[in-house]
Amino acid sequence: MSAIHTKGLTKRYDGGLFGTDITAVDDVDLVVEEGEVYGFLGPNGAGKSTTIDMLLDYARATEGTAEVLGFDVQEDPQAVSERVGVLPEGYSLYDRLTGRRNLEFAIEWQDGDDSPDELLERVGLAGEDAARPVGDYSKGMTQRLALAMALAGDPELLVLDEPSSGLDPNGIRLLRDIVREEADSGTTVFFSSHILDQVEAVCDRVGILANGNLIAVDTVEGLRQAVGASSTLEVTMGTMPDPEFVSSEGVSDVEIRGNRLRVTCTDSRVKAGIVADLVDAGHDVVDVGSESASLEELFAVYTNGGPDRMERDAESESAAEEQPSEVVA
Repeated sequence: MSAIHTKGLTKRYDGGLFGTDITAVDDVDLVVEEGEVYGFLGPNGAGKSTTIDMLLDYARATEGTAEVLGFDVQEDPQAVSERVGVLPEGYSLYDRLTGRRNLEFAIEWQDGDDSPDELLERVGLAGEDAARPVGDYSKGMTQRLALAMALAGDPELLVLDEPSSGLDPNGIRLLRDIVREEADSGTTVFFSSHILDQVEAVCDRVGILANGNLIAVDTVEGLRQAVGASSTLEVTMGTMPDPEFVSSEGVSDVEIRGNRLRVTCTDSRVKAGIVADLVDAGHDVVDVGSESASLEELFAVYTNGGPDRMERDAESESAAEEQPSEVVA
């Protein structure tokens, strides 16, 4: 059973008598497997929040179906609510109540038996801060509390919409650890964010939404391969091997620059094997560096021109390098 399964999910807003109908989400088939961390990406206005609203029955689909944890979200929203922890974007808390009391309400709502102290400690919120009214909290403190509330009741599915908003670097690191811990324990995590390096750090697969359409779904490595994005391994050598030694499937080019061996890979997964083979063969490996197309670069390719854009950009860069440099007096 998939944790999330939509078929033809569509949301249109009526433009009124003289307006134009707006399609926010268009015929989306989405599958999120149990236990995986799924990154849901898209530029502002792509339809991410609308999709999440339909998954939680906060908004009704115009067409199509959505199932969460095996339940139809429209026919049995209560069953979904009991099993899902949500950190929504733009949430509101009871400002006059303490952080602890807000958390206790969340635990009671989910009929959980969680220890408030343990949840507060887990998200890095100090006891003295939990005793203060939420209205006095910083954005980061509020975000930590909201995350603790989403974890209440040991949910089977965590839906996190921009969860790193307002968090400092320590808070972001803690968030990543919590996401991985939840996934390791069998919880499915649906992670919507525009902070692409955070998504790349924790997600098993990524779905990219643009103009209401799900235009790509794959691992980050799979997205790189789909657009032909190469990655580079640069090894500083004490003893240099023959270039043929590292020529193999997944390697497109091998270049020697002084004491550095530069290997261009069409599959970044071969890089670790190359280094291991060099060491096993007795070559003196002094230093290792690696570069890959970032998720941010891939995101730009998919949302601004399609998978052929990277190839066009690479051809343009190659042509530019062949032009003689202009000498400025």
